[in-house]
Amino acid sequence: MSTTPSRVFAARLVGLPVFDPQGDQVGKVRDVVVVLRADVRQPRVVGLVVEVFGQRPVFVPMTRVTGIDPGQVITTGLLNMRRFEKRAAETLVIGQMLDRKVRVKSSGVEGTVYDVAMEQTRTRDWVLSRVALEEAVKGFRRRGQTHVVAWDDVEGLHRREANQGATNLIASLSDLKAADAANVIHELTPERRGQVVAALNDERLAEVLEELPEEDQVEILEHLTHERAADVLEEMSADDAADLINDLPPETAAHLLELMEPDEAKDVRRLMSYGEETAGGMMTPEPVILSPDATVAEALARVRNEDLTPSLAALVYVCRPPQETPTGKLLGVAHIQRLLREPPSELVAGVLDTSITYLHADATLEDVATFLATYNLVAAPVVDEDGRLLGTVTVDDLLDHLLPEGWRDRKVGAS
Repeated sequence: MSTTPSRVFAARLVGLPVFDPQGDQVGKVRDVVVVLRADVRQPRVVGLVVEVFGQRPVFVPMTRVTGIDPGQVITTGLLNMRRFEKRAAETLVIGQMLDRKVRVKSSGVEGTVYDVAMEQTRTRDWVLSRVALEEAVKGFRRRGQTHVVAWDDVEGLHRREANQGATNLIASLSDLKAADAANVIHELTPERRGQVVAALNDERLAEVLEELPEEDQVEILEHLTHERAADVLEEMSADDAADLINDLPPETAAHLLELMEPDEAKDVRRLMSYGEETAGGMMTPEPVILSPDATVAEALARVRNEDLTPSLAALVYVCRPPQETPTGKLLGVAHIQRLLREPPSELVAGVLDTSITYLHADATLEDVATFLATYNLVAAPVVDEDGRLLGTVTVDDLLDHLLPEGWRDRKVGAS
């Protein structure tokens, strides 16, 4: 392993791409699996949890890891595609060890774990060798003093705590996309998941909830106070919030809608009035809407919003006032690819694609799929009987409804 550094910190591995010997990426590192034993000086690292494409976590033994670089992990390419299930004797470094309260034996210093280092021995085994910890904040300092000490000079790593905290686990997930963070949270124990949820801010929790399976969404929301649950629902996209509220007991759903801001609740109630598997039930009520006098420059500025998904940013909708759904009459749509070829001062209304028809709120999943395929689109406008824009259905909305239940847990390539 000539490319492998002598010491590797586990939290820095999270999110790194995993490649086979041919240079093809097979997944991303999610966690490090170790076996903790009180009678062993340096616990053995048995493998990595790797998320393969298709969002399925699998176990990769360290014997199949041939190199670890600062930006990648190289394997033999032989992966057991069985879904990872943690054994009783195993511990996840990221999911379970970060934020544990520990004490340094030699100095008496107390703090919380924010990272753990592993090293390769002469026998080519990987072991945990160092613990990075942060002292509690004292005085007016923003951060406590940090220490990196030998593994066997630390006590408290083997015990589980009821109030472990999640600050450092959250930090290790902060650079991950919401879908990747959701996959990590999905695998946590209920206690650890609760700690993480409590530490996340409302906006980040909303992003993660949108990527979790329905049963996880409901479980997490039911453990929040009603006030916080309403705040989180307000941060979610209206269509995802409507789907989640529909899965709650009717009395809980009604109470949360009452606690939400009126404008946010109005959009959610409107979506809930449509059938769940119709264009109305799937649509997003906040596409990019422009007035007839908007220029190409204005349109491009609007779609640069980093909060827009690629499918929502693919089309802009030109409507008569009002510009909030339900709008005035929809005059047409403009493709971003077309707008990129036009002078910035050109009116968007002059480059509209008026050749496509529009969907109605009662359109079925098959209708939506046929529409997107026919016009080679990733988003479709939904209008009412008067031609007013109600929202847009995107291809990712459609896939969420077409894929079988539990698709996130399906084996890649499984039939």
